[in-house]
Amino acid sequence: MSVTIAIGSDHAGFDQKKILVSFLEEKGYTVHDFGTYSTDSVDYPDIAHQVADSIQKKEYDLGVLLCGSGNGVAITANRHPGVRAALCWNEAIARLAKKHTNANILCFPARFVSVDDMQQMISAFLGEVFEHGRHEKRIGKIE
Repeated sequence: MSVTIAIGSDHAGFDQKKILVSFLEEKGYTVHDFGTYSTDSVDYPDIAHQVADSIQKKEYDLGVLLCGSGNGVAITANRHPGVRAALCWNEAIARLAKKHTNANILCFPARFVSVDDMQQMISAFLGEVFEHGRHEKRIGKIE
């Protein structure tokens, strides 16, 4: 079964998002881009809600969100039941997002992390497995 990925950004992450879409498609993933589609200013919650809703409804397996700091999209996405959006800034954090919290949306600070680092984080995340055990019990306490 192929992993499907929902992706979105505000204007601050637009350029990086375009590169990430190509990167993921070249690796064989099915990607749906929820916008934005230009560098014109938009409100990040509008995009983050769409991506998070698609994850919540299980229309896609994984989400990727970008905004200037990553905080806005992470906070917005985490308002959706069943969504575990992780703000990631390096590969170790991305790995732990999967291993310990079984995150289903990766959030990137577009103004502070390079596209190369984002690609490495996505690859690391996709290469990990959730460890279950004590972590599963903890995740159960979130909702």
